Amino acid sequence: MTHPTPSCALAALRVLDLTRVRAGPTCVRQFADWGATVIKVEERVADEPGGNPADFSARHDPDFQNLHRNKRSITLDLKSPRGIEILKKLVANADVLVENYRPDVKHRLGIDYESLSAVNPRLIYASIAGFGQDGPYSKRPGVDQIAQGMSGLMSVTGEPGRGPMRVGISLADLSSGLFAALGVMTALIERQTSGKGQWVQTSLLQAQTFLLDYQAARYLMQGEIPGQAGNDHPTGVPTGTFKARDGWVNIAPTPPMWKRFCKAVGHEEWIDHPHFASPKLRREHRGELNGLIADLVATEDRDTWVERLNAAGVPCGPILSIDQTFADPQVKHLGIAQTVHSPVLGDITLVGQPVTLSRTPSALVTSAPEAGEHTAAILGELGYDAAQIAALREGGVV
Repeated sequence: MTHPTPSCALAALRVLDLTRVRAGPTCVRQFADWGATVIKVEERVADEPGGNPADFSARHDPDFQNLHRNKRSITLDLKSPRGIEILKKLVANADVLVENYRPDVKHRLGIDYESLSAVNPRLIYASIAGFGQDGPYSKRPGVDQIAQGMSGLMSVTGEPGRGPMRVGISLADLSSGLFAALGVMTALIERQTSGKGQWVQTSLLQAQTFLLDYQAARYLMQGEIPGQAGNDHPTGVPTGTFKARDGWVNIAPTPPMWKRFCKAVGHEEWIDHPHFASPKLRREHRGELNGLIADLVATEDRDTWVERLNAAGVPCGPILSIDQTFADPQVKHLGIAQTVHSPVLGDITLVGQPVTLSRTPSALVTSAPEAGEHTAAILGELGYDAAQIAALREGGVV
């Protein structure tokens, strides 16, 4: 394959990635895919649990490759004074640093915002935690599923009476990473005026609670505690999943579409039915209406309903497995599956960005780096010569 050209959108930006797992790497990926110079600062293999190079086999798994493309890697012992010295040299020329240590860890290492902003006052320092940088839960370990539960998300997910249900993706991790990236971009724009950096903070719990959106607003404004509605929309009826002869469909007519929906399915008598004539009545008789629609949808093939309802201007779509999603002609047209070359794995296909810029689009240029793949080159850029780099390796600093 031909090597793609890096995006020039963020080519002037230098980002230090001190993150692990998912939330932090998701944040940094936003900058890497638009051409920022991203240096992934990693622990040496010997510093990892077990100290076995085999522990890094996960680098070649799809998840790692998807999160860490377009980055360079330096290994660094941040528990040693010389390792901190090297990090501070990197910070001096950086625009952004992203970390997701527990709040007490960075202070213990001396790489907290106050310490590093003293080195570079223009630094945008982004922190992603499980529960926040302070407060009663700040020192707790935080992972996606815990945040999904504590935010209330699991209480409104799943079918009534079946108990709480997690969402099928790491939504708290992904959203906190994206919100952190948005915060960093806001801080970078503000820096153009003030000339100063600042500390950007978010957490899995904050991000996931924000994503409750209208469900949270229903409680905050009206005191209404939403419950589980399964595949039905919490307030819009009829909106839900229905089984056709050969598969499942989602049907989602909004209230202004009610009449055209009834006409499209051949049941105009539903329009003024005493149980269905208003949104309020349809909510009160959800089970009855859904039952009628389910019986009707079962008589035809899935694609028949998709074509008929969309032709009438009523939202309807198939429910696809992931392989079917990436085979779908519209998904193919959007080009979200993108190929990049890995020296170890060959050509691999990853998930590209979901946003398109007309002049400076994102690009997948390099696969995830090997651990410390660019250590010597990065140290050379900082002014270390070959003998000094060899001494740092010998001393276990890099």
